[in-house]
Amino acid sequence: MVRASRQPAHSPRNPYPSMISGTQESLAGFGDDASSMGSDSEVNGMTFRKTDKYGFVGGAQFSEAGERELNVQVARERERKWLEMFKNWNKWISRRFPKVKLRCRKGIPSSLRSLAWQLLSNSKDLMDQNRGKFEELERQPGDPKWLDIIEKDLHRQFPFHEMFSARGGHGQQDLYRILKAYTIYRPDEGYCQAQAPVAAVLLMHMPAEQAFWCLVQICEKYLPGYYSAGLEAIQLDGEIFFSLLRKVSPMAYRHLKKHKIDPILYMTEWFMCVFSRTLPWASVLRIWDMFFCEGVKIIFRVGLVLLRQVLGSVDKLRDCQGMYETMEKLRNIPPEYMREELLVHEVISLTVTEAVVERERVVQEKKWLVSRGEFQLKRSRRLHGAHAIYEERQRTGSFGGYPLRTSSSVLSLPGLRRSKEDHWKQKSEPYGSLRGIGSTSNSLCILSGIFPCRMLPLDRVTWGKQSRLGFELAPPPRVHLQCGVQSQESRFAKELCDIPNRLLA
Repeated sequence: MVRASRQPAHSPRNPYPSMISGTQESLAGFGDDASSMGSDSEVNGMTFRKTDKYGFVGGAQFSEAGERELNVQVARERERKWLEMFKNWNKWISRRFPKVKLRCRKGIPSSLRSLAWQLLSNSKDLMDQNRGKFEELERQPGDPKWLDIIEKDLHRQFPFHEMFSARGGHGQQDLYRILKAYTIYRPDEGYCQAQAPVAAVLLMHMPAEQAFWCLVQICEKYLPGYYSAGLEAIQLDGEIFFSLLRKVSPMAYRHLKKHKIDPILYMTEWFMCVFSRTLPWASVLRIWDMFFCEGVKIIFRVGLVLLRQVLGSVDKLRDCQGMYETMEKLRNIPPEYMREELLVHEVISLTVTEAVVERERVVQEKKWLVSRGEFQLKRSRRLHGAHAIYEERQRTGSFGGYPLRTSSSVLSLPGLRRSKEDHWKQKSEPYGSLRGIGSTSNSLCILSGIFPCRMLPLDRVTWGKQSRLGFELAPPPRVHLQCGVQSQESRFAKELCDIPNRLLA
């Protein structure tokens, strides 16, 4: 059983039992880890085995000693660059994000991966804003139905890893704490079995509280709806994935369609576990580095690359004459296709952007509404990576939730207005964003970062979008606001603070 949903697969709220059952069938393998040793005695009995550099004592994800190691000087230089970025993280994310993305693609230094993942996902700020919340969730009893399922799943998560090999050990205890806390934090979602390996990967790199908030960000920002009852989000992404496959690898697409192999049968574990149970561990970490930075498009790219590698030519299809043979090939992907350097190179080279994913999402949502009706659960908007999360934080962080990108300062300096107004008018108006119309006796100068816009009169303001000057405002492109001119400079700040409420009213 994949998740203890509060409603059966054939309930009135689930009118598509065949699709749901297919999803559950695909996820059923979570309980039978291919790399499982079978019992704790076997694990504890292998005292002569040394762990690899990631903590694995064996299994499919064990890394051999002969793997290529990064040059020490190169590793130290990368660490130095990341430490420099950490000192001014907001500046790097807002102004130099392409460089951050490039460094994530090269691989985050293992010594700094924990902090980097927290900063990229913004889970560190979320934890700082909710001090004591995790301990509070731990103290609550929780729903016995979820707790029983979580307890049964603990020993199945990476039994070859030293952190989770001992039944009742500190790794399993922390994993239980995280998953239990999430069921209390989001009682409407409860627990999904695919969350356990994701939480376990996080625990390998950070303490329980930090891993919990990182899991929250993955579930709510990166993959919203993936772990909810009904699994509608993963089904929709399966349709998006299959449509993208048609363009990336037509031969693989035709083969899967010919044998009626729905994407939900093979991509569910890939996507919901972020490939943590599929790829060699070195490849897993590189994919997660890029995933935290660039978002779900990385998962789409990895899946598309794997299918193209396995089914993308006539020679490769000779061994896949039917549905059974094809599924076996997808369950046991040849190791040479999953090697770190080859896989990362192919993923980076694939031109599947967030815009392409979003465009296809719109198309598939329309088809869904026609063929299946309304979605049962309302999902939050998916954010494509660290930069999108940063921008959302900036928009919601000012004026009590009003979507201004950065904080605004109010200046009423006539000399500055006279000397700078014409200059910024020439700079800003060609891009058509913020314009002042009417009286200029009392004006505002709004600062976004270090970029001042021209002076804006208070009697009439047109809000739009100013990408060159750093503005990104959510209201429609032409919303006019009658503020009324204020004669006293001391009341400008109050007037500006009232703008969000008037716009949202």
